[in-house]
Amino acid sequence: MSDRDDLGTPEGQEIENQAREQTGQRQVQLRVTEQNMQTCYANAFRTNGTAEEVILDFGLNLVQPAQQGEPVQIMFNVKERVILNYYSAKRLTLALGQAIRRHEEQFGEIELDVAKRRRQGT
Repeated sequence: MSDRDDLGTPEGQEIENQAREQTGQRQVQLRVTEQNMQTCYANAFRTNGTAEEVILDFGLNLVQPAQQGEPVQIMFNVKERVILNYYSAKRLTLALGQAIRRHEEQFGEIELDVAKRRRQGT
């Protein structure tokens, strides 16, 4: 399913309106190349920001073996950093919301509470 499939939704219309505002109402053809693309997996992220940008760090939460008498530690190993202006961050937020909504419509609600997921699985 492409992003163009969602233009009938309120979020899709908002994205379309933002694109028109940014291009001065002109039609623009977007070409995408994946020639230099790299892929990574992240099971954790953190956000930070400045007045001009949103900073997203992606990486892996890795459980460190506990020494006797010490608490278990989790190491957040940052692998990738993405820096966005707030306009792009807002568009990303809308696009992720649409993707999650479609997924939940097809497969059911995503439960974020680990304790509830454990009970459901037993």
